[in-house]
Amino acid sequence: MTKRPVRLGTLLILTAMLAACSQQDSGASSSAGAGGARGGGARGPVEVAVETLKTQDVPRTTELAGRVAAKATAEIRPQVDGIVRKIVFEEGRPVHEGDVLYQLDDRAFQAALSAAKAAVSKAGASTAAAQSTFDRVQTLVQSKAASASALDDARSTLLQAQASEEAAKAELQAAQINLDNTTIKAPIDGIIGTSVVSVGSLVTANQSAAMATIRQIDPIYVDLVETSVNLLRLRGQIHAGEIGRPTFEQTKVHLTLENGQQYHVEGRLSLAEPVVSESTGTFSLRAVFANPHRLLLPGMFVRATVEVGTMKNALLVPQRAVSRDASGEATAYVVSADGKAEKRILTTAGSTNNDWIVTAGVAAGDQLILDGFQKFSDGSAVKALEASVDEDGVVAQDLTAAPNKTDGAPKAPASAKPANDGNGEGAAK
Repeated sequence: MTKRPVRLGTLLILTAMLAACSQQDSGASSSAGAGGARGGGARGPVEVAVETLKTQDVPRTTELAGRVAAKATAEIRPQVDGIVRKIVFEEGRPVHEGDVLYQLDDRAFQAALSAAKAAVSKAGASTAAAQSTFDRVQTLVQSKAASASALDDARSTLLQAQASEEAAKAELQAAQINLDNTTIKAPIDGIIGTSVVSVGSLVTANQSAAMATIRQIDPIYVDLVETSVNLLRLRGQIHAGEIGRPTFEQTKVHLTLENGQQYHVEGRLSLAEPVVSESTGTFSLRAVFANPHRLLLPGMFVRATVEVGTMKNALLVPQRAVSRDASGEATAYVVSADGKAEKRILTTAGSTNNDWIVTAGVAAGDQLILDGFQKFSDGSAVKALEASVDEDGVVAQDLTAAPNKTDGAPKAPASAKPANDGNGEGAAK
């Protein structure tokens, strides 16, 4: 009688334990089924466009700010006082060296020239008389009819007369120069600007205000500014053999105008100022350009691209494939040997067109990933599709290079080849 409750309690405990085990087995089976369902829906490697990197010789350039300056500038000022009687030139037109620009009133200078000529004639007569007296006294002295002191006086009179004649001739020359200066001529070839004086205006010798200005603008100069730090860096790269540099006179320069357009005439460096500014740490360069159509005008602001040399065996990485991490370092993805996306940190040395010039971080033969960055991360499995980037930075992908079969999937029709829809997913699902 007393053993039955014990057996009944034991049976209840065993039943509860069996029910708990059954629930655990059911949950495990459900989890395995769900996991299997997810595994069955997992995607394969992400298809990405890649470009195989190749080494090449790349022109190394630097961009500098500059101002256009006239090759020569001449400010026209009078050298004598006078009234402007005639303006001969047309404002804004080309003039040539020796062309007459202004004609001043020359009547006073004509009179001065005539007086100077008369003074020369008078001095010449005095010299002739003194010479005759000297010759006569010298003859008398030889015959002992005149004293030596008389000869000395005659000689002194002759020398004074000759000096007076020379002075008169100099005054005649000065009078001729002043008369010539009443005709103001162009000292150089160039384009003459506006005249700040008019007919009837009084001008004075060496006045502060120029009557007009002539500027030579073909060829024309562009003055550039570079820092001494960049100069030292460039020289270090040249000495290290990283950059092959042409001679100074062969250094090419291209201009970008204020409106963003390219100036389609190539220039050359002509000089480098051999001094660095103590206040700014910069030095000046000068380039010379042909300017047959007068598109470049003095005072214009331009940006100059100077080809400082050639980088041997450099790598060009499209800018669209490069991003910056949190620390500001340039990064890009390549396809590793085991078919995974591998993040690389790049060292750049400037840019050309739409490419970065890369000196470290990637190597020739690496498959650089060009797009689809939102579909993978570092270490993700990827499938490379060969592509290229055109001059506008657009990826041109050769879809025929993609395999027609995927693992465990039937062959897709031609219309189902992947295409970028702008959201990072293939257009054909």
